[in-house]
Amino acid sequence: MTSTTTGLERHAAPITDAFPSAAGDLSPWDLSAEQRASFDTHGYLAPIPLLDTHQVAELRTRIANIADHLDEHSDLLYEVESAWTESPADVVLHFLGAWRVDPWIHDLIQHPGITVPLAQILGTPRLRFWHDQVFWKPPHHPGVVPWHQDYSYWQRTTPENHISIHIALDDSDLDSGCLHFIPGSHRWPTLPAPSFGGDIDQIQAHLGDTQRAEFHPVPAPLRAGEASIHHSSTLHGSHANTSPRPRRGLVLNFMGPDTRCADGTTPLLAGCPLIPTGALIEGPLFPIALDRTHP
Repeated sequence: MTSTTTGLERHAAPITDAFPSAAGDLSPWDLSAEQRASFDTHGYLAPIPLLDTHQVAELRTRIANIADHLDEHSDLLYEVESAWTESPADVVLHFLGAWRVDPWIHDLIQHPGITVPLAQILGTPRLRFWHDQVFWKPPHHPGVVPWHQDYSYWQRTTPENHISIHIALDDSDLDSGCLHFIPGSHRWPTLPAPSFGGDIDQIQAHLGDTQRAEFHPVPAPLRAGEASIHHSSTLHGSHANTSPRPRRGLVLNFMGPDTRCADGTTPLLAGCPLIPTGALIEGPLFPIALDRTHP
């Protein structure tokens, strides 16, 4: 893996005109008071209308092109899930770094329908991009995503001030393995990180009595083009796809602009330059995706 800026991250501005501009009046993208209150209470928000049918179809094609040529993009992708590599018939396809490969995914991280609500929730006028993820469940596929908190994997960054948006590229329902959330779990302490290729209920061994009593999963079905937003400590997971349809999702993760490296001994993402412990996480690989401090 290369540690230099060789992918599309070298372009700070959008490359295409695929998505709305982040210039001008951004207030139409603001969440309502009711939506913000719901997020504060539950730790997630869904559904959020985001993409039209043309955008969804184009992103499906572009993600399929990457998935069909993973080896060719190995210098730019941060990770391809090793458990999937070893057992693709049993494990969900999961890879990181598509934004460095494809211009539409690169530009999507600056979509005001994404950045404005997420910055609102974090309470910051400036929002920094962390990384992207693709999750792909083929039809009739047994792969699950175990219950987890995102921050359990991200503790090399500090403080915890992260947020994610999951964008459905197919209709996602109970049959196809839509996301489920545990309302209120964003207030729980950080739990151990489960193995991605393991059983969905691994986390149960680490829950206390109170947490088990509050463990009431709520499904978040989405139509293609809709999204859900969740806090980095909100427990979430998804079951197998028992439907005859694929279930593809694109996740974009963001963080506060002042997030720092908590462990400078290894790269935060494979192929990225080392960032010293305590140093600000910044640079082309972690760009500011929204800045409302400038008109």
